[in-house]
Parts: sequence; structure tokens; C-alpha cells
Amino acid sequence: MFVLATLLYPCVLALLCIGAGLLVDRASGSFLPGVLLPVLGAAALIGLSQLTTYAVFAAPATPYLLALFALAGFALGRRRLAVAFGRAPVETVEQGPTRTPAGGRRRFGWQLAVPVLAYVAALAPVLFAGRPSFSSYGVLTDSAFHMLGADFLIHHGQDYAHLDLRNSPGQYLNDYYNTYYPSGADTLFGGSASLVRVPLIWAFQPFNAFMLALCSGPAWVLVRRLGLDGWLAALATLTVTLPALVYGYELIASVKEISSLPLILALGALVVLHPRWLRGTPRGAIPFALVAAAGVSALGVAFGAWVLTAVVVLAAILIREVARGDVAERDAAGGDRARGAIAPSETAPDRSRTRDALLLVATGLLVAFVAALGTWLELSGSLQIARNIASTSNPGNLQNPLRAVQILGTWLVASYKHVPAGSDLTVSYALALIALAAAVLGAAYVVYRREYALAAWIALTLAVWLGLSAYGTTWADGKALMLTSPVVVLLAWAGVAALRDRARARPAFRPLLAPAALLLALALAGGVAASDALQYHGSNLAPTARYEELASLNARFAGKGPALFTDYDEYSLYLLRDLDVGGPGFMYPPPAIAQTEGQPANLDLIPPAALRSYPLIVTRRDPAAPRPPSAYRLLFQGAYYEVWGRRPGAPVAVAHVAPASATATATATATATAGRPAKQTSGGQAGGQVDGSVGGRPIPCSRVAGLARLAMIHGARLLSARPPRIVPIDVPRAPHPAWAESRDGLLMSRPGRLAATFAVPHAGVWDLWLQGEIMPAVEVSVDGRPLASISGQLTGVATDPDTIAPVPVRLTAGPHRLTIARGSSSLLAPGSGGSAILDSIFLTPVGAGGRATLHVTSAAGWRSLCGQRLEWIEVVPS
Repeated sequence: MFVLATLLYPCVLALLCIGAGLLVDRASGSFLPGVLLPVLGAAALIGLSQLTTYAVFAAPATPYLLALFALAGFALGRRRLAVAFGRAPVETVEQGPTRTPAGGRRRFGWQLAVPVLAYVAALAPVLFAGRPSFSSYGVLTDSAFHMLGADFLIHHGQDYAHLDLRNSPGQYLNDYYNTYYPSGADTLFGGSASLVRVPLIWAFQPFNAFMLALCSGPAWVLVRRLGLDGWLAALATLTVTLPALVYGYELIASVKEISSLPLILALGALVVLHPRWLRGTPRGAIPFALVAAAGVSALGVAFGAWVLTAVVVLAAILIREVARGDVAERDAAGGDRARGAIAPSETAPDRSRTRDALLLVATGLLVAFVAALGTWLELSGSLQIARNIASTSNPGNLQNPLRAVQILGTWLVASYKHVPAGSDLTVSYALALIALAAAVLGAAYVVYRREYALAAWIALTLAVWLGLSAYGTTWADGKALMLTSPVVVLLAWAGVAALRDRARARPAFRPLLAPAALLLALALAGGVAASDALQYHGSNLAPTARYEELASLNARFAGKGPALFTDYDEYSLYLLRDLDVGGPGFMYPPPAIAQTEGQPANLDLIPPAALRSYPLIVTRRDPAAPRPPSAYRLLFQGAYYEVWGRRPGAPVAVAHVAPASATATATATATATAGRPAKQTSGGQAGGQVDGSVGGRPIPCSRVAGLARLAMIHGARLLSARPPRIVPIDVPRAPHPAWAESRDGLLMSRPGRLAATFAVPHAGVWDLWLQGEIMPAVEVSVDGRPLASISGQLTGVATDPDTIAPVPVRLTAGPHRLTIARGSSSLLAPGSGGSAILDSIFLTPVGAGGRATLHVTSAAGWRSLCGQRLEWIEVVPS
């Protein structure tokens, strides 16, 4: 799966984009440089996928239509392919058609290498982890909705009439996509990934990395326009593609913005290439129109702000050229008339240029309308969702506004949301000051080179950012800052080009200017590389094995829901999409489980009658947590999850009382309204630590007597859950380095070793359980024997410790020594600077001894339950 998701899928996606780009190039008159073909192809594929999903009947065929579109491009673009292999004239950005000499393909080596390098850098945390995953896990859970939406759109299209609004998936899909939420990136993502049959959850990060790598094509055109070439142009292109803020947004898979960024840069590239198409036939407007339509489909009508910047520049150029053409024609006609070459009746101005310009504009508008048809037909809704996004007071995952200085590409901290500390902050500002000075020099140099179209586009792009910053909110400001960062970094590289140009033009100053240009280039590239490396180092990766097991449950129990998923995990919306899943903390949880956000569902506080609507309950495998009510039996137990099914005909319990909720009334109504206690872990004890050698706690005898009276009234019996034997290890009190306390455990913030002693009552095989958030590798040993290396075990929710799959160990009766060691962090290891929190450790016997057991007690024998450690007691009709 790793090779399929990270290597094969992007190759297929690249072929789709190149093939589509060849078709666009052929349709528009074959003026596009080769480096722009992938991004233009992606724009065309977004438009096609939007059309096929809007025409609902064609939605399931979207993957195959994308493939056919690309194949048509390869068939019709054979000449461009011949150019790529050096068998036909080559067209470069700087020159017209030229014949490639033998071995001349080497000159295009950097153009081919840069997007590959950009993709590798963008996907580095996943690639170097060696497993399918996605980065910055838990930072932006909107990714779950894009996965769910992409799957739905490809299978059902943009038809939401049949959605079941009684469950969370249906509500999310309706409130996101049925309100004209931009879905261009999702339809391309879903269509391309479905073609390769790769699960969307593992294709999501590669898709984002690929879309970011597409920026390298238009960035190369813009960098070459500044006069940079060779390895320096490649370095500049990579830096423009991967500024720190952009890299951070890619790590959290902000798919709409990352998919829009190459389109924004493509607008700039088409502006500087305007002599190739603005003076030509009307079909030359096709690429620009496709880019504009794709941006609107991916980001929403707000993308129109960036389209407008390019349109203003192009309109000024077009008007100026039409006016100049008319003047030249009148002057020529006047001279001919004076010489008697033409008659006075033949001197009317030639309107062909005006007509051609109008045809160009009309063609562009028509293509843009068709390629984003769904958006234009639902324009009022699209405008409303854009206003909602721009004006929301919800800062998302930004607790504080981003700083304007981050636009300069460097920010030496593990997350773009945070502020560097100490010397890192000083160095960050120093590098930013250097970049700012270079950008000012670069702006002057662009004007000096008379690149007025490029200068105007950059100026208007900066104006858009300033305008959005003045009137937007924290969330919108952060996105605008990120989308503008590559343009500012491009200006800084124009400063490098200025120094190199002056060094060549002024030999006397070459010894000074040439090294200065090199040092400036290294400072710009080095600052971006260091910033990206820190974010790579601190990224958290999603748990692969646990999510693969969850996906297998979707296949095993498909159609047998509704299922209650007790974890707070929004990715279950996609992974359990065929189980009609409900869960805690969702935007639309069933009322019975509307509990504190970020906490798992507490089954002890849900009325027994409310659970009756759930044939399945999916829980984490955790012997220290209470088992589900007696009406449920275990259907599946994996390394991470358990699936409980309701017994056919199982009666509804009259009451369900647990130690932590013993103050609640015995009735179902009172149970439903009882306040939520502290999170139960380790045998149901509030506070998270295991109490004694067994789990559970006694229920007050007076409370048991009340349940007995209730059972007598209803002719019922008492069912109690006896917890398994648990051997706890006191984590905070175990000898350890100066690690700070976090929650109920320790924050393993630096290398060190925890050593604890424990004793087991009998010999045999025991399961060792760890709970916490552990991204970097942690080594576990017992009595000096290495047992396991644990890493990448996260829930993505800081308040909800992850229960890691048990590690079996054979032990003799008596005392033993446990060692937990965190090694030194390595910049080469992805996520080695990520979370490392150890909350609790305990052991349970392997097999039946590690599971809770049910016991039946008559109402008359209730006293036998007094003083017993129990997970809960139920009053169940006979």
C-alpha cells in the first residue's frame, strides 16, 4: 500500500495531468512551454471532474473519463512528446522553436528534477516513515470531511437529495457540499485516487504533495523570466514552491489552498507569456480560462480576486495593443493615400484587431463558464459560502493570528502556528530582514528590466493580500498570507538576479557582487530549508495500523449499522462510512451521546433505551475501560478495536449504574441528564490511574439496595460486570529524568529513561499496556529484555490518551523491572520531535483473565454485590 499510495499514485496523477495538458496545448494553439503542461492539465481535469459530478449520472465514470481525457491528449500531442525525446524542434520560454542537438535533453534536466524534488520534500514525513500515513495528524481534521466528500462525490455526484440526515456523515455532507462548498480539489482527488484503487485516507497526503509540486512549473517560468538559469534557477524554483508557511499548510493538508496555489502562479506565468497568446487566435484564451475556472472550483469565488489581478494586467496590455494597432493602421493608410496608393473610400480604420480581441475574451468567458458550470449556476450559494468563510469568527486551528513576517518564507519553529523562541526568533527575523531587502531590490530590478506585466501582476497580488488582511478574519488572513508568500519569495530571488546581472555588466564590481549574489541565494534557500526541516522534524503522523484495522471493520460489518463509535475521531466518518456511524464530538452527534468535545463517549451515561438504536458499538480495545452494557456481546477483537453487537431480542435495561455515576438516579431519564464525570480510564476510576491490582470500584451499598428494590418492582435481575485483574504501574512516581507532568502522566520532552518495578501474582503470559501520545520511537524493556519499539501511536486529541496495542510478555511470579526509554531526536527521522506523552502503564493476563466478566445476581441476593469492585450494575428484565 505504501508504494501504491506514495509512488504509483502520483505517477498516475502526473500522467493524467500531462496528458490533459497536452490536450489543452493542442486546443489552444500549441504555445505552452512544457513546464506548464502539468498544471494546465490539472486545471482541465478539475473542470472535467466538476462537470461529470454535476451531471450526477456520470459521476461513477469520472475516473475513467479523466483517463480517456488524458489518453486523448497523449494521442493528439505526439509532436510535443517527440520534442520531449529530442526528436523534434524544442520550444523554450526564452526562445522560439529550435532544433535539439544530440544530448540536448540535458538542458531540461533541472525542469524535470525540480518537481520531483518538490514532491519528495512535501511528502517527506510520510516517505521517510516508510508507511502510508498523513502528516500533522490532528491539527486540521477537516481532512476527514474532504475524504468523505471526495468518496461521496465520485460515487453519487453532486446530488444530496437522498442523504440520510439522521446521522453524522449525512449531516456533514449536506452542510458542507449541499451549501455550494468548493469541491474542485475533492473531485480531482477522488477521481484520480479511485482510478488507482488506493484508499483515499492514504492518497490524501500524496495528492496534496503533488499539487504543491505543480507550483514548480509556473514558478520555473517566472524565475527564468528574471534571468536566473541552471542550478540557481532550480534552487530559486524550489524556494518559491516551498516557503515555510506554504510547507506548513501542505503538512496539515489544507487541500483547497494547496490546490489553488499552483493555479495562482500559473496566472502569473500566463501573464508574462502574454505575447504568445494574447495577440493570437481566440483559442489562445483557453489555458487562462481553465486556470481561472479551476481556481474558482477549488477555492470558491474568492479566487476571483487573484483572477482579477491577472485580468487587469492583461486587459491593459490588450487595450494598449489594440489602440497601437489602430494608430499604426491609420498612419499607414494616411501615407498610402498621400502617395495615391488607395482611394479615400478605403481609409476606414481596420477593426480586425478589436474583433480578434473581443473573440479572445468571448472564448475565455465561454470556457470559464463551462469548466466551472456548477459554481456559476449556483452563484448565489457560492457567494454566500465565500462570505461565510471570509467572515467567520472561528479561527480554526489558529489560536493567534499569523505574523506578517512569515510571508517572507522563513520561520524557525516546528509549527507555523507558533512563534520561535530565543535565538531562533532572532535568526528568523534576521533572515526575514535579508529577504525583505532582497525583495525591495528585486522589485526595482523587475521594473528596470521593463518586465512591466510581471511587475504589475506582483503589485496587484500584494494588493489583494493587503486588502484581505484589512477586512478578513484570523482564519482568512492566514490563508491569504500563505497564498501570497511564494510571490514575495519570488521578488526576493529577483534581488539575487539583480546582483548577478550587475556583476556581469560591471566587471569591476564582479568580485564583490558575484559572492554577494551567491550568499544572498544561500541565505534565502537556507532559511526556507531550515524552516521546512524543523516542521518536518515536529510533524505527527497518523497511525497506519490502527486505521487499517478500522477500515477493515467497515468492510466486515458494512450495512449492519447504525454503529456507535465511542472514540472522538472524525476520520471514522470516512473509515466507517458504510456503518451509518455516530460518535462523540462530531458536529452532529446523536443527542444521546452529545458529550464534551475531545472526549470519548461514556457508555455509562447514555440511557439504556437510547443505545437500543445501535446494533453495533465500536470501542477501543482497553481492558481498563468498562465493557459495553450486558445487551451486547463481543463480535470482533483486533489489536486496537472491539466490535460489540446487540443480542437479538435483548431486553432494555431498566437502569445502568457505574461507580463514577453512582450519584445519578436509577431511572433512565436521570441517567441521561446526569453531568459528565471525569474521564474514566483504568477500570473506571476517575482521574486515570489504576486503583489496586484489579480495576473498577465499589458501588455504595445503599445504591445497590436501591437497584435491588427497582429489580423487585420490575421482576428483573441484577447483572454486574467484574473487571479483569490489572497490575498498575505508577508512572509519575517511577524514577525518571526531569520530565514535566502532563495530564496524569509525563511529557517525555527530551531523551531519558523511566525505570519502574512491579510484581505479578502468578506466572504466565501478560499483556503490557501503554497509554499516551507517542510519536517518536520509545523503547520498552522488561528485566533487560527488549520487548518493543513503539512510535506513531496517537489519537490526534491532546485530551484523550491513546491506548496502544498490547505487548505480550512471559513473566514469572514476583517482582520485575520495566524500562521505558526515549532516545535522542534526529532531524532525519520524521516526527522525532513530535508528541511523546506517557499517561499510564498496566498489565493484564492474556486471554479471558484480561477481560471483564458478567455475573447474574437475584434481587434478593443484592448484598453479595456490596464492597465488590465492579464496572457497573444493570437492572435487566428476566
